[in-house]
Amino acid sequence: MKNTEMLKKNYEFRKVLVKGKFYCGKILIAHILKNKTQKNYLGLAISTKIGKATKRNRIKRLIRESYLNIESDVTTGNSIIFLWRKEVPIEEAQFNKIKHDMLTIFKEAGILKK
Repeated sequence: MKNTEMLKKNYEFRKVLVKGKFYCGKILIAHILKNKTQKNYLGLAISTKIGKATKRNRIKRLIRESYLNIESDVTTGNSIIFLWRKEVPIEEAQFNKIKHDMLTIFKEAGILKK
């Protein structure tokens, strides 16, 4: 991820979740906030109610990989947090579904270059 860094601190997450705009897809929920840098910041939060650590980590890997494929098409200067919808079963965690959902969220948010 060239132009992207990960959000790690609690206050960074809180700022984006409170002040950012909320976009909902079929599988993912995204909170997007403009920042004043030339980088994107990505945060992932998967609830423990979804499943055990191995399943949550698999979902995080799929989300990161989907974002990596789309990263060049996303404008810089955004803080993005992805949340997994609790009502969606883990079996729905497939690369193509996540990537499609991410593209629709980015189009709705207006942060795609193309």
